[in-house]
Amino acid sequence: MYGAIAGDIIGSRFEFDRGDRTKEFALFAPACSFTDDTVMTLAVAEALLKSTPYRGKGGLDEEEIRRETIACMRKWGHRYPDAGYGGRFWRWLFTARDPKPYSSWGNGSAMRVSAAGWLFDTVELTRQAARATAAVTHDHPEGIKGAECTAAVIFLARTGHSKAVIRAYVELEFGYDLSETLDQLRARHAHDESCMDSLPKALTSFFEGKDYEDTVRNAVSLGGDTDTLAAIAGAMAEGMYGMPEDIWARAQAFLPNDEDNILGRFTHRTGYWPGHFEHRFMPEEHTAGGSEG
Repeated sequence: MYGAIAGDIIGSRFEFDRGDRTKEFALFAPACSFTDDTVMTLAVAEALLKSTPYRGKGGLDEEEIRRETIACMRKWGHRYPDAGYGGRFWRWLFTARDPKPYSSWGNGSAMRVSAAGWLFDTVELTRQAARATAAVTHDHPEGIKGAECTAAVIFLARTGHSKAVIRAYVELEFGYDLSETLDQLRARHAHDESCMDSLPKALTSFFEGKDYEDTVRNAVSLGGDTDTLAAIAGAMAEGMYGMPEDIWARAQAFLPNDEDNILGRFTHRTGYWPGHFEHRFMPEEHTAGGSEG
């Protein structure tokens, strides 16, 4: 999930078409900041660390995941109330006495889910956890699908599957249209914060990317919701390539001081941290097989 956080920070200053839809830009500048994408990524990570056993041993309690996700998202939201939340989500965070899902298909379910891609030993458990974190707000089928797809891609990438295998899995399991290239997506630019629009863009940024940095540059070059596109695509690329230590060190300068506890617990649970990564191969029957979901 380091890749999601750094992607958010890199893409933050270009959101709402404040860039030139190019890959040629400085990764970091004084105008960069963390946004709601980072805050909610940390919240979901804390919820999963608190509510799920190591690697999902013994199965997952989706109701417990949902309870912890609600509690952690509201806690972190109140800690950072000015991080740039959308209107309905802001009301869910701050004014709802009994927060309920509101059938959202927005890309928020996908941008916050990256921790799920690292914490479990099977793609089925990964998707189950992702589904539970999405459902507290984004219970529309497209919102659920966006979260499951993002987490599954991260899982498959970090367990050594090729991009060709991952692409085939995405097309079979989730049905996203990946026929357009980055150039074609860029040419028909529009600012769209739905999962239906954002996932194909983030996926194509990942599939055409050469490494973590190139993937994030791809996502930012599409314009529009650049922080979220870079967070989702960056999380996928991190699963494939790891998080470059130098990029993470520069991203940390923009982070709040209280993220270390969550990131430390995440690293302790996964054994992974920026600059130290190797693919962890899983038995084939536990990786790229289909699931119900």
